[in-house]
Amino acid sequence: MGSRNTKGKALALKTYETLSFAFPDSICSLETDFPERLAIRGILSAQCTDKRVNITARELFDKFPEMKDIAAQDPETIAEIIKPCGLTKSKTKSVIAFAKKMTDEWAGVVPNDVDLLMEVPGIGRKIANLIVGEIYGTPAVVVDTHCKRVMKRIGITDSADPAKVEKDIMKVFPEEYWIKIGHLSVDLGRKYCTAQSPKCDECPLASFCARRI
Repeated sequence: MGSRNTKGKALALKTYETLSFAFPDSICSLETDFPERLAIRGILSAQCTDKRVNITARELFDKFPEMKDIAAQDPETIAEIIKPCGLTKSKTKSVIAFAKKMTDEWAGVVPNDVDLLMEVPGIGRKIANLIVGEIYGTPAVVVDTHCKRVMKRIGITDSADPAKVEKDIMKVFPEEYWIKIGHLSVDLGRKYCTAQSPKCDECPLASFCARRI
């Protein structure tokens, strides 16, 4: 067991160093101007591209710049704006619920608490981790579809279950890498390790990726 964990940590370190070199400017692809706006972008990002979320969120915040403005709207008004992001009914409920939490319970401050954030319908662990990581720098792993895919192919995990993938990442990557490895995974997944027809011959991890050896 100890030997396996040592190998896992060595693989994790090599992965992190290689990806950091390949993607030196890796950051969150959602716009991060204000904490509460990032949280709403996180809600909108479920099964939607970050590019589309950023565009839609700009329209939302242009019309309703404050959380109290969003909280006061009827669901149909919010739904019409966020419709391009998909899952309109559930996301509308989540956006309004988050805005009401901000105004009624959290005194306008996004909590640095994953469990509190997950009280909002539609905010699961992935989005809660994104929020506390990006806003407060709290060590947290965001396991999205890219992260799940690339971590399994590399050999960091053998699972496709997000909770298990998160735990496996946390076992082998140092805490100070947790936030960044999520961003690096997204960059890798988009450019090389795509779901269909991955560009393994061009991938910077090709020499040690489990999928290749």
